[in-house]
Amino acid sequence: MDMPTVAIVGRPNVGKSTLFNRLVGKKLALVDDRPGVTRDRREGDVTFGGLQFRVIDTAGLEEADAATLTGRMRMQTEAAILAADVVLFVIDARAGVLPADQPFAELVRRAGCPVILIANKAEGGAGLAGAYEAFTLGLGDPIPFSAEHGEGLGELHEALKGALPQRDEDEDEEDDADAPGGRSLKVAIVGRPNAGKSTLINRMLGEDRLLVGPEAGITRDSISLDWEWRGRRIKLHDTAGMRRRARIDDKLEKLAVSDGLRAVRFAEVVVVLLDATIPFEKQDLTIVDLVESEGRALVIGLNKWDLVADQPGLLKQLREDCTRLLPQVRGVAVVPLSGLAGDGVDKLMQAVVQASEVWDRRISTSRINDWLNEATSRNPPPAVSGRRIKIRYATQVKSRPPHFALFGNQLNALPKSYTRYLVNGLREAFDLPGTPIRLSLRTSQNPFDKG
Repeated sequence: MDMPTVAIVGRPNVGKSTLFNRLVGKKLALVDDRPGVTRDRREGDVTFGGLQFRVIDTAGLEEADAATLTGRMRMQTEAAILAADVVLFVIDARAGVLPADQPFAELVRRAGCPVILIANKAEGGAGLAGAYEAFTLGLGDPIPFSAEHGEGLGELHEALKGALPQRDEDEDEEDDADAPGGRSLKVAIVGRPNAGKSTLINRMLGEDRLLVGPEAGITRDSISLDWEWRGRRIKLHDTAGMRRRARIDDKLEKLAVSDGLRAVRFAEVVVVLLDATIPFEKQDLTIVDLVESEGRALVIGLNKWDLVADQPGLLKQLREDCTRLLPQVRGVAVVPLSGLAGDGVDKLMQAVVQASEVWDRRISTSRINDWLNEATSRNPPPAVSGRRIKIRYATQVKSRPPHFALFGNQLNALPKSYTRYLVNGLREAFDLPGTPIRLSLRTSQNPFDKG
């Protein structure tokens, strides 16, 4: 797993660089009482009470024309927010919450990642009063903090521990990229009860490693198993069958389902196993929705295919059904197989590796903007109140899954049909079948920006 990223953001002169230096343990960032000392994003690796992450110190957030230095600094900070796994939003507790804090709190909230609110300079009575005022930002409980004196580090550690993506507890040094066969590709097998998940994994391993039987719900724990396919190291997660929560009465099964959700979050590729005799049940679609919302690479396996293989045209029909029912993962691989007979396992793994490569793909900014110019020329964004929405610029801010940011004016007014047009265009132009695609819209708030 790549090292998670934590971005420190806030207005100028609230103590971001002091906090950065405190976390890194060195005076890497310049610190001064004057606002605006930090311009570029500065990065450093942090080991903090057993947590390891990369921290980014950003320029102070200020409203400005995109063409100015301040505007370009703001765009750098926005890019850091989009790329972060966790955001530390810092305010000056002695100054309290200022009107300028509100729009940036909204910007951070829209980014969709965990936010930890830090009321810095909270030493003393005046500072504590400002810390309590920070509740009004709607970013959760503020942590009273003093970056200069190191007060509040315990509370910050607890908050980061809960917010940062965690590694598997059983994942150790042998999972490193330098190990023989490279880093293990983490694959979770999920599906409804009795879809044949454990039978499939037994066939992959070549041994009866997991208990199987005709009864639904035999598997209760999320089991992690090491395997090798064509010289590639794979860490397989077998999970309990997922049912609608309203139908779950047994406490153990509730725990098992939550364990399955955890396996999805730790996986890189998720194989959603369907029973080919009754495919695309409502619960199957719900599970695919979950995988997409967690941003994981996806492959759909049609298990028990040997029972329906004599039906001509069925595979083509099911692939068409998949496109119609699951437009959010258009182009996802649909692989027929039989876990019991061992048919189709090789094709399934080829699809898994390919899905992982698509999920991890990076595309150059110049190629994205060439595509954007062509896409908006062919189908321009609509006008709002007589003023045409303008998309000026696009870039990829993350992979795993591919995450793109658009910059322009009035983008918050873009209709969903147009954002779907853009997502489908990105998927087709850059060969991104089946993977979740994230699209963030960044609208200029500058009243003097006339577009």
